[in-house]
Amino acid sequence: MTKETFNELYRKKEFSGLAPYKVENAVIMAAGFSSRFAPLSEVCPKALFPVKGEVLIERQIRQLQDAGIRDIYVVVGHKKELFYYLKEKFGVFIVENKEYQSRNNNSTLYAVRDYLGNSYICSSDNYFTENVFHPYEYQPYYSCLYAEGETSEYCLTADENDKITHVKVGGADSWYMFGHVYVNKEFSKRYISYLTKEYNLPEIRQAYWEEIYMKHLDTLTLYQKRFQPGTIQEFDSLDDLRAFDSFYGTHSQEELLLFLANSLLRT
Repeated sequence: MTKETFNELYRKKEFSGLAPYKVENAVIMAAGFSSRFAPLSEVCPKALFPVKGEVLIERQIRQLQDAGIRDIYVVVGHKKELFYYLKEKFGVFIVENKEYQSRNNNSTLYAVRDYLGNSYICSSDNYFTENVFHPYEYQPYYSCLYAEGETSEYCLTADENDKITHVKVGGADSWYMFGHVYVNKEFSKRYISYLTKEYNLPEIRQAYWEEIYMKHLDTLTLYQKRFQPGTIQEFDSLDDLRAFDSFYGTHSQEELLLFLANSLLRT
């Protein structure tokens, strides 16, 4: 099916013809330490920080559900017990990553390898200023933003159809990986095959899941999906969060620790 036909069927809501493109589920990665937010993250995982009046991961779950995505797998590790309430509140599935302390986030995808198909892969600390999710997706993609000047992010080269052909760490005046990913059944099957075969290799233990994708770029197809500046927010440091939500900039660290502890009591 051409993209034009897909868009026309989607516009007319003729969804019966779009069955192979239906998004089946979403994975939200929430197992990490968020060590750059210590000591705040030692009290409350970053995914559970309230941002502009909403808990980060709750906002993302609501956006997925508003797009018709009902099967949502939240992969937990650090302070896992604090996430259990999400199962009752939103009906999500909680999956434990038992290796989060000794491996990078490839272990999160390994924990949900049986569920990956037509799936969104999301980071629990992303904040989307608008709903970026859809019930149907035409092709697998990595969302990206444009960097003017130098950046240390994963920079992309793509062909005339936006198929990613090369990824490198760092660059300038380039589109770079940032935010959520959509993978289809073909991608998932191949990726999980590589992940399973290579999982016990010493060099894979501390690899990001994207590094395994980059290693097999010739057979794992993703397209770049461009977003406007500001649509996707990611908080790598407290300064990033303070710049986005003034509340964090007007309170001391001690006040924020108390605020986060009290926020957890309300979940």
